[in-house]
Amino acid sequence: MGPEGVGGRTLHALRYWERRQEAVANNLANVSTPGFKGERVFAELLEGVGPVARGHTDTRAGTLSPTGRPLDVAFEADGFLVVDAPGGDRFIRGGSLRIDEAGTLVTLDGHPLLDERREPVVLPEGNVEIAEDGQVSVNGSRIARLRVEVAGDPGELRREGANLWIPPGSREVVRPEAVRLRQGHLEESNVDPVSAMVEMLEIQRAYGAIQRSVQVGDQVMQTISTELGRVGG
Repeated sequence: MGPEGVGGRTLHALRYWERRQEAVANNLANVSTPGFKGERVFAELLEGVGPVARGHTDTRAGTLSPTGRPLDVAFEADGFLVVDAPGGDRFIRGGSLRIDEAGTLVTLDGHPLLDERREPVVLPEGNVEIAEDGQVSVNGSRIARLRVEVAGDPGELRREGANLWIPPGSREVVRPEAVRLRQGHLEESNVDPVSAMVEMLEIQRAYGAIQRSVQVGDQVMQTISTELGRVGG
């Protein structure tokens, strides 16, 4: 293999470790973000290219923590609430909700939650109750049922920001009896900060080792060029 081939493989290796570092850094930055799902990056070895970074979302559920706040909701099972975002439907794994000036149930960022009929959930004033099956009631009167869906292939979910997910082409509505929502709870991030810190140190060591090998290679090539210049002179 010539120097150009070696250099190409080295470049791909550096990019792979950079991509892993970005993912772990983002995971650590969202350790305290409710419902956040960590990203794992692995290497796919391509012939003649070397390691290429591929991302994968860790879809494991995080621990549920009680908050006592009526508009905090979390899933005990698979499922996503559906919100109306500027780019279209988006999935969220519960979180802290609020009621806007028009009485619409929205996320903290203002995205309206959709009901079973794909309409925004508009609530009158009063005490809000969100049942396990997604039924929303105010002062004991049923108002709407939250739309809950799952991805046909979770691997096709694409992240948008910290908490939004772009639904895949294949998605299904979850039957009310299969929904497991908990009012007054938040799902913690599923990122283990200790494991993430250890991984970050491993990445930095590996990246540094490759950089040093590149520097040594450059020095060798410089020495060879210098010696050839002397011989030619």
